[in-house]
Amino acid sequence: MKLLLAIVNNDDAHYVNTCLTSEGFHVTKISSTGGFLMNGNSTFLIGVEDENVEKAIDVIKNNSQKRQMNMPPIEQGNSARIATGKNVISVGGATIFVLNVEQYIHL
Repeated sequence: MKLLLAIVNNDDAHYVNTCLTSEGFHVTKISSTGGFLMNGNSTFLIGVEDENVEKAIDVIKNNSQKRQMNMPPIEQGNSARIATGKNVISVGGATIFVLNVEQYIHL
């Protein structure tokens, strides 16, 4: 058995949650915030049998997408300055961690 931790942009979270549930996966969704841009995310906790890991990953992959976003100004003292260098960054998509589960207890 595996535990999938999937961090998904809030823009896609509803679709990911709905599709995972409709495919029979049991999902716990936790609101979270990214550290760099401080954007809202949802972190999904999904217990999955080994043979269904790729199926769950495909559902997440097919329902989350990357987007381009302008980098916000960086606060510096009392004034804000425009970020130098790359002003457009890629956000969204999903970050998935697949962890081994030593023991599973359902009470």
